[in-house]
Amino acid sequence: MELISVRINDFLHYVGVNDRDTHLFENLWPLENGVSYNSYLINAEKTALLDTVKITKVSDFTAKLRAALGDKNLDYLVIHHMEPDHSGAVSTIRELYPDVQIVGNKRTIQYLEEFYGITENILEVKDGETLDLGDRSLTFYTTPMVHWPESMVSYEPKSKILFSQDAFGGFGALDGTIFDDEINLDFYHSETRRYFSNIVGKFSKQVQSALKKLAGLEISMVCPVHGPIWRSHPEKIIELYDKWSRYEVEEGVIIVYGSMYGNTQRMAEVIARELAVQGISNIKVFDVSKTHESYILSEIWRYKGLILGSCTYNNYMFPLMTKLVNILDMNKIENHVLGVFGSYSWSGGAVKALKEFGEKGKYDMIPEVVEAKCAACDEDIIGLRNIARTMAHKLKEDRLTELTDLLDN
Repeated sequence: MELISVRINDFLHYVGVNDRDTHLFENLWPLENGVSYNSYLINAEKTALLDTVKITKVSDFTAKLRAALGDKNLDYLVIHHMEPDHSGAVSTIRELYPDVQIVGNKRTIQYLEEFYGITENILEVKDGETLDLGDRSLTFYTTPMVHWPESMVSYEPKSKILFSQDAFGGFGALDGTIFDDEINLDFYHSETRRYFSNIVGKFSKQVQSALKKLAGLEISMVCPVHGPIWRSHPEKIIELYDKWSRYEVEEGVIIVYGSMYGNTQRMAEVIARELAVQGISNIKVFDVSKTHESYILSEIWRYKGLILGSCTYNNYMFPLMTKLVNILDMNKIENHVLGVFGSYSWSGGAVKALKEFGEKGKYDMIPEVVEAKCAACDEDIIGLRNIARTMAHKLKEDRLTELTDLLDN
């Protein structure tokens, strides 16, 4: 059966593919709902393929590309980002179209040789340079560390389309729907935030730099390499990335615990209940042994309050809590209030490690810490409730500040 590309407009085709087979993105992050690898063909006086796909999906990809090209030859292959889920089919494209010229920046050219041994028929472009395609053109803007050193975007000025590589992308296969006006945005909002927090969030400062760099462009459509094409409301995805990369959060608390026999879990339940009593409605409690850190990280990115609890395991944190804390440390999250608690049997260590993590990070730490021996006693329960009360007080202070700012404006 012939696979047909999707015509976006009179010169642009979508030739991307869905991946519902891979369990873990980057062999780390769950893909319960799959992921798309988006590629685009500009069919102007000159033809240009914008990025490829993961090599495991090359057959469907090349079938769509042939259908979109028809009898034409492929003049250019533009590589915005060298990560193999987008550059994996580069060698295949060169075999199919031996005369194709590969377009990339200096770092791209370096990676081309190091990944694929490609050194010939390459056109280097610099920041701000334009590739002439006849009746269309592409202007390139480097966006280093969003989220690799060679990352760049391109802009077609006549149609005002931004080809944004991994920026403005999201998890989730495109289930028949390709454009933002065709999809359930509630579903993609969650998967897009999870993608941002898992993949791009560590580079939030670089995202802000890229947004400032592109601020002068009039953008009518955003074409990322993952997730839907934003043709009706491109400003929505740009606003979300701006919000998340500024660490803008909502009122609410994420409680994450690691517990072997239930004692630390019971401590988490005490805190959660007291938060509700204190008027906090957005409360989510996660067992780090059950919920993958991908989803926990996404929720932490959303809400201001974070409370971590761990039993002691071999004089340190519970191993899966250690994994989560390492991921949080790597992401350098800002604008959060942090509380910690835990338990031990014969020798502590977990609470000390959680405190050290919080103190070296950019967290507003709640002073009171509870470390129960074996099971929480009455005094520990009072301390846990105090953690919740302090958290609620800090969140309500923010609520009042926001209300005051709104009234002043």
